[in-house]
Amino acid sequence: MQTPASPDSKFHEYFHDWFHLYKSGAVREVTLRKYQINHKRLVGLAPTLTLSHIDRKTYQSLLNEYALTHERQTTMDFHHQLKACIMDALAEGLIPRDPTRKAVVKGKAPTKKKPKFLSQFELHAVLNDLNLEETPNWDWLILLIAKTGLRFAEGLALTPKDFDFNHQTISISKTWNYKEAHGHFQPTKNKSSKRNVQIDWQLTMQFSQLVKGLPENEPIFVHGRVFNSTVNLALSRHCKAVNTPVITIHGLRHTHASLLLFAGVSIASVARRLGHSNMTTTQQTYLHIIQELENQDNDKVMRYLSGLN
Repeated sequence: MQTPASPDSKFHEYFHDWFHLYKSGAVREVTLRKYQINHKRLVGLAPTLTLSHIDRKTYQSLLNEYALTHERQTTMDFHHQLKACIMDALAEGLIPRDPTRKAVVKGKAPTKKKPKFLSQFELHAVLNDLNLEETPNWDWLILLIAKTGLRFAEGLALTPKDFDFNHQTISISKTWNYKEAHGHFQPTKNKSSKRNVQIDWQLTMQFSQLVKGLPENEPIFVHGRVFNSTVNLALSRHCKAVNTPVITIHGLRHTHASLLLFAGVSIASVARRLGHSNMTTTQQTYLHIIQELENQDNDKVMRYLSGLN
C-alpha cells in the first residue's frame, strides 16, 4: 500500500506513485520508461519541492531549468507529463490552484537534424550495395523495411508464418521488445498498426526462399540481443559506400512513405500502409512533401484552366 499523499508530500514522490498507479499496465513499456526517466530528472531538479510549495513561479522555474539542457519538444513532453499529474493532485485538493496555467515552454536551440529520407536514386544505390546472403542478416531487414515501411520493432517481430506468399502480403500483428535484455513479442503500437502490407513479386520470391526451413513462429532476424545502433551502423556503411546522406533505419520508413507520396499514392493509402492511427499523423509527418505536391498540383490546375477558352 502506498502512503496517502498530503500537501507536504514531495512532488517527485507523488509523481512516482501517480504514474505507477495510473500508467503502469495502461501504456506501452516504452512510454512507461519515459515516465521513469522524467521522474529521475524531477528528483534531480527539485529533490525537496513539496506539493504545497508548487505555484506558478516554482513550476515555471522548474520548466526553465529543464529547458536549459533540452530542446523545446522534449521540454513540452516533460511539461505534459507533469501537468497531468498536477491536475490529479489539484482534483484531490492537495494543490490549491493550477500552477501550470499559462506556463511558457522553452528549450535550447535544436541540433542539426540528420536527413530523414533518401531520394529514389539514392535508395536504389543503397539497395544495390546490400549483401543479401543465403541466410537472414541485417541487410535483408534493411531491404524489407525499405520496401514496406515497417517500423524497426515490427520488422524484428516477423516470423515465417507472417508471410502469405500466395497473396503477397505480410501480416503485422506484433512487435519485438528489443530494448530489454531478454527480448520478447509485444503488442503493436496501436490498433491501426495491425495490418496486412502488400509486397511486390520480387520481394515475395526472395523471402519465400530466405525463410524456407526456418521455424514458423520464431523471429527471422532475432538471434540474441538486438541493438538499434547495430542496424543503423550497417545501414550507414552502405550509405557512405555509395555516397548518399546517412539515414537511420527509421529513416528508411520515412523514405518509403515519401517515395509513395511523390509517386501519387493517396495520403489515406500511405497512412494505412504505415499503420498510422489517422491521416493527421501522416499529414503532420510529411507536411513538407504534401506542400510540395500541392504546389505541383497548383501548376497543373493553372495549366488546365489556361487551356479553357
